[in-house]
Amino acid sequence: MSGPVEIVLILAAVGYLLVRRVMGEPAQAKRILILPAVLSLIGLSDVSGQVKTPLSLLFLVATAAISVVLGALRGASVHISQREGLAFVRYTGVTVVLWVVNLAIKFGVNLALGAIDSKDPGAVGNSLLLTLGLGILAEGLVVLYRALRNNHPVMWTQGQDGAPHQMFPFLNDPQRSLTNRGDHPYGDHPYGDHRAAGWNTRLDQPRDCRR
Repeated sequence: MSGPVEIVLILAAVGYLLVRRVMGEPAQAKRILILPAVLSLIGLSDVSGQVKTPLSLLFLVATAAISVVLGALRGASVHISQREGLAFVRYTGVTVVLWVVNLAIKFGVNLALGAIDSKDPGAVGNSLLLTLGLGILAEGLVVLYRALRNNHPVMWTQGQDGAPHQMFPFLNDPQRSLTNRGDHPYGDHPYGDHRAAGWNTRLDQPRDCRR
């Protein structure tokens, strides 16, 4: 696949993501976590072996780090609510601006490296998929944390043709831990308050029998 065609396809995918998230959609952990992870791995394979100078490596690491930071900031700017008992996410104006800044920095770095070192602009130029994937992954992790921290259930994947949504137990247990932390004498255990209630009940029963 040629560079320009790949860039156009990636930008089209980002545009599709922006439209969906600006309109708002239920949070799906599988889409939030797995897809950007796969994109990052594909992007890493694209640049593997193409970094030929220390300068291009420095630019690559810098753009990846910037994408992660901006992705985390996007995750913090996303509006999260609850609809029909599930977490619902929607991009805000700040989120869109951060996306524009991310893309502008990425293409600006490519142009800067090409002007400074014309021998090896390809490695950073081919890292668009890697840097965007890492940024989207960072954004998704922040969104998931915020949703679970605020007691918004997150589905693993949306059911098709009327089928029920698939929930993932891994998401439920940390959610209970985050929301119940410090609320009961059993510390961080999500079921501590229920165990305490059960213990009190067992203590009360003999007391009633003696009466």
